[in-house]
Amino acid sequence: MKVSIIGAGNVGATAADVIAYRQIASEVVLLDIVDGYAEGKAMDIMQCATTSGFNTVVKGITKQYSKTVNSDVVVITSGIPRKPGMTREELISTNAEIVKSVIENALTVSPNAIFIIVTNPLDTMTFAALKIAGLPKNRLFGMGSLLDSSRFKYFLSQKLDKPVTDIEGMVIGGHGDTTMIPLTRFATYKGIPVSSLLSEAELQEVVQQTMVGGATLTKLLGTSAWYGPGAAIAAMVDSILNDRKRLMPCSVLLEGEYGQNNVCIGVPCIIGKQGVEAIVDLQLNGTEMAKFNASADAVRATNGDLGKFLG
Repeated sequence: MKVSIIGAGNVGATAADVIAYRQIASEVVLLDIVDGYAEGKAMDIMQCATTSGFNTVVKGITKQYSKTVNSDVVVITSGIPRKPGMTREELISTNAEIVKSVIENALTVSPNAIFIIVTNPLDTMTFAALKIAGLPKNRLFGMGSLLDSSRFKYFLSQKLDKPVTDIEGMVIGGHGDTTMIPLTRFATYKGIPVSSLLSEAELQEVVQQTMVGGATLTKLLGTSAWYGPGAAIAAMVDSILNDRKRLMPCSVLLEGEYGQNNVCIGVPCIIGKQGVEAIVDLQLNGTEMAKFNASADAVRATNGDLGKFLG
């Protein structure tokens, strides 16, 4: 089984490292546009093989999409961060052009691949990628809400002072500081609702920590996070390649689900060998649905900056 990761920066390289370490795929191809960069990352990872005990082959290449031929999964992390003086529209247009180039090149040699979008703004880039690729929505979706959910569970575990592996929790909505929706009503510790263990004030503190989770890390690190995103990508790839049918919130095109249409946004999905095999209806209450509708409206407004890509 073969995975190609387009973009060998911190997120892409970490995803490759986790996939190799866990032996999720037999081959991982890292591709970048900078000469030698992906090759160096791949070599560094492969020099861990004997001490870490994995047999996955990681290859680094520069621009040669022919080396990604017959990939089962293609992960797109390529894109630029917003620079000083750059408008949101300019950022979206630039990253959409990058995603367009990647998809067109990757599809040429891997027409049956499943695509995972990681480029920000994630929901908008996922929507643009679908328009560009013309693929069914089960074969192209975004990673965002799975990462947000991991952060939500981490902050819950910290507040409860309990192991994070004993916590269940989910974030839906847009992958953004103001658009994500941590679902406290559905969160549990070993099956016990966390709402019975934490006060409303404590729950809201966790919600706020989750919503600024990415910004907090950027402030601490001076750059965006990579371990969490890389692990989230690897988990999605694992569920696809090994047909695990895990329930994972991810950004997927809605066509009537949750009362929304023509927008990619985070909702719980069953992820298996066909990609998104089902969208799960959580039966949101009135307050949750109002937040979800507002989040969808905000994502749709951002999509308006795609311009020509909306076609």
